[in-house]
Parts: sequence; C-alpha cells; structure tokens
Amino acid sequence: MHHTVALFGEAERGDFRTAYFCESLPQLVDTLGHPPEDSMGLYYAVQALMYQRNLIFFRVPEEGYSRQDYLLGLRFLQNRDLIPKLSAICLPGVGDTEIIEATTPVCDIYNSLLILGENDLYDLLTDNR
Repeated sequence: MHHTVALFGEAERGDFRTAYFCESLPQLVDTLGHPPEDSMGLYYAVQALMYQRNLIFFRVPEEGYSRQDYLLGLRFLQNRDLIPKLSAICLPGVGDTEIIEATTPVCDIYNSLLILGENDLYDLLTDNR
C-alpha cells in the first residue's frame, strides 16, 4: 500500500475546493501548473512525489488564509474509505490556530504527521499573525 501525503497550497491552475490526486511529477504539472511567487505548496508536493508518495493536493486561494477551504479539505480527509493510508498533512504558510487544531482528528485517525514550516510554527507558538 502506497503512503499518501495531503497538502494544501496555491497553484496556477485547478479548481478551489477540489482534491487532486497525483502520482507523478508530469501529472502534477499538467493538473496544477506552476507555483505562484512566495508559495511553498507545490515545492512540498514535488518533494513528496520524489520520495514516491502519492499526493492529495488541495488548491487554496492564498496559503494560510483560506480557512473555509482548509476546513473543507480536512473534513474530506476524515473519510478512510477514500484514503486508506495518510502519512502526513502538510500546511505550508499556515499559522492559524483553528486550522492547525482541525488537523488533530485527522492525524489521530491515520496516526499521521503534521508538517509545518518553521516560520509558521513560530507564528503559531508566539501568536504573531
């Protein structure tokens, strides 16, 4: 069984509020295009695919600020029938306490990791957003 990483981020193409399942770099580029400036979502997506992980990518309008899009995606991830194994959830650009706390039930279901950038973790811990 392949491990899967769920990732939320900005992208040039694709619909919002949609989960994109990718298994290869060409599929990722064809589906989502290039990353916007200062976006880290597709950067982490490439890393996940290079480590031979399947990817579920949720396109958000702005990393860290589209609270409803993040919460909708996290509710989607709670369905174990659709996603049998989720290794990690990656939230680049997110320091929002509500979004990060909403990942807890999903991480508990799969016994998965939460991946944050160091700046986002600092913002969360110091509440500087």
